Amino acid sequence: MAFSKSVIRSQKPINCNLCETEKNIKWKCLTCGVLMCSKCKDKIHLMIGKDHKVVDIKNVGLPVEELDFTKIKCQDHSEQSSCLFCTNCDKLVCPTCIAKVHKKHDLIEISDAYTLKIERLKKGQGKLQKEKNEITATKDQANMIYDSENSNYAKVSTDILNHEKVLKQAVEKHIAKLRNELDQNHKACTKANEESINAISKSEKQIEKKCSDVQDFIYTTDISKFFKKVCQMERSTKVSVPKPEISCRTTLQFIPGEVTQSNIGVLQSVDIPVPKVEVSLSIVNQYQTNLSMVGCLSLCHDDSLWIAGDPDEVLQKVKPEGTNLKTRSTFNIKLFGMATNASDDLLLAVSDKSRLQMLSSTTSKVTDSVYDINPYRPIAVHVTSGGRVIVGGGNEEGRRAVLVLNKNGDHEAVYEHDQHKQHIFNFPRNITTTSNGNIHVVDYDPDEDSGKVVVLGPRGDVTNIYKGDTEINKKKPFRPKGIVTTPRDNVIVADTDTDTFHILNNSGHLITYIKTTDNGIKGAYSFAFAPMGQLYIGCSKKKKHYSQGGQTL
Repeated sequence: MAFSKSVIRSQKPINCNLCETEKNIKWKCLTCGVLMCSKCKDKIHLMIGKDHKVVDIKNVGLPVEELDFTKIKCQDHSEQSSCLFCTNCDKLVCPTCIAKVHKKHDLIEISDAYTLKIERLKKGQGKLQKEKNEITATKDQANMIYDSENSNYAKVSTDILNHEKVLKQAVEKHIAKLRNELDQNHKACTKANEESINAISKSEKQIEKKCSDVQDFIYTTDISKFFKKVCQMERSTKVSVPKPEISCRTTLQFIPGEVTQSNIGVLQSVDIPVPKVEVSLSIVNQYQTNLSMVGCLSLCHDDSLWIAGDPDEVLQKVKPEGTNLKTRSTFNIKLFGMATNASDDLLLAVSDKSRLQMLSSTTSKVTDSVYDINPYRPIAVHVTSGGRVIVGGGNEEGRRAVLVLNKNGDHEAVYEHDQHKQHIFNFPRNITTTSNGNIHVVDYDPDEDSGKVVVLGPRGDVTNIYKGDTEINKKKPFRPKGIVTTPRDNVIVADTDTDTFHILNNSGHLITYIKTTDNGIKGAYSFAFAPMGQLYIGCSKKKKHYSQGGQTL
């Protein structure tokens, strides 16, 4: 599965050029350019090209002619040819060099030194390829973020402009309502005030007339008339003229509202939305093991595999050859987890020891490593690209933690409680890391009979907890098993009960999923990525296969 900006496309496997059915290409003829499987090389090509030059597909690009190691001049004694290689001094030596300096040093044949150097270069090449994949993944992610940011900028700008129009319409509507309300109130008050003024004016005229009548009566000279009407006049002064009330004593005032973010809108920082991802998966080869399940899986630099299953208490080193697995070594060890380091040594999480065990790639002996997580017992182990060792562990007192150790075995960090002093983990069964510094831990809760993926940030805080998808896990709870980081820096989680691969981004959020039964894969438990991007998937025996996914993620 090749993660591009928005679509994951599978690489189409190349079939053997002769039988056109076998996908496991092992050989290339440099004479005729034919790519072929082992069977066709021996049964068909040998008959038609006896004199052709055929090389292992892994050695394409290396010298094909017979190398002459006998005519290499000594750098210190030009008159002599180098005859051996000193592993102590890491240089070619001649007989004089040996006699003077290197007599007691470890000396090997030059051809053996050449082979050793080629193997080291291949390991280095694999490491560079892995780094290249990581850089490419980071670049693709940066391009995706760049495109998403531009797209989001255009969307948010449009949203702001549309909201501006909505606000303008709302403001204009509200202003029109206020003006109408003001006009109606003004009309009502004006009418009431006019009626009051008219009534008051009428009363005013009545009083003025009475005052005038009294004034005229006072100045009368007709005494007979005066005494005849004085009593009537006195009574008229005692009768009050009606005093109308002022009906409208209030008016309206405009109080401007406060313009705030809450009634206009704000900008918030959110995760950049990424395009919907589409995934395809194809199987290149399937291999049958004699284990009940391939619960643990780890890849070596020479393309051999370490496989183990808890019920069997067996650890095996196997090498894919054609469509079969050849067993190279077997150990009777009960372990929970394992991981290879940069030297191809295998670190083992053994149930009864607090210290990780180390199986040497050179001596095949199991010894104590420098990685001790006492008072915990190891459950899961992961080696980062930088050489740090991350171990998930627990003890009988119920403590569970994830520890980060440096190359010397020193504890750099212990993650046991969150910021609220609550336990983070129940049973940390598998671990992987992503390039942004996040640690992704598959955690199982036996009380709930379900699991989750806990994401720890670079500072150790819990940045996300993924508990499965409501649609995928509608009928069966999320019980994750294996976990692995892809070359594109996404994370694949095996949900065995639903036969689903949950694909998360490096922050632990679901971006898509694969129903593995659509590709004939059932009971997936463990993962391992080859340097060139092939995905190995370990399954249960009940499901009848252990498969190698031939695609780049």
